[in-house]
Amino acid sequence: MDAPPQQKQSPPPGPDRRRPRRWREVSPTRRGLVLAWWGFTLTFGFLRLLTWLIHVDAAGVGNVSAGGVHLHHYVWGILVLMVVGALGLVERSPRWRTWMGLAYGIGTALVVDETANLIHLSDVYWEHAGGTSIAVALIAIGVVGGALAFTHRDGTGKSGTEDGS
Repeated sequence: MDAPPQQKQSPPPGPDRRRPRRWREVSPTRRGLVLAWWGFTLTFGFLRLLTWLIHVDAAGVGNVSAGGVHLHHYVWGILVLMVVGALGLVERSPRWRTWMGLAYGIGTALVVDETANLIHLSDVYWEHAGGTSIAVALIAIGVVGGALAFTHRDGTGKSGTEDGS
């Protein structure tokens, strides 16, 4: 006699297939990437607001200068990225990895916001060519944000919730 057909059941979700529900369940690498994205996005928005306030001559808001020379904010971004890079060479702990991600996002936003100035080697921030910086930033925000939204593994095939490596 023929045996009754058995229904296929999908396996129950295991610990490596579920999405993390809490921040502490997210791997430190992924936390660093998420904080880098948030740091970049919020810093870029803040910089655009701040530079607009300077541009319209709002009370109490002005450029940073040293010896009569305007210091563009990409200078600070390069310094932040240099510090993050140096720390990344010597510090490997999960906690540092997470917070270096935030600093990396902030530093990158400081540089990317003035991409057009760096390309043209002149201050084109408020000219038509200055739109290059906005385009680069919006593409980065969209691509990285999309990648973070549509992935949940850290590339190792595990959700990375044990020790953060």
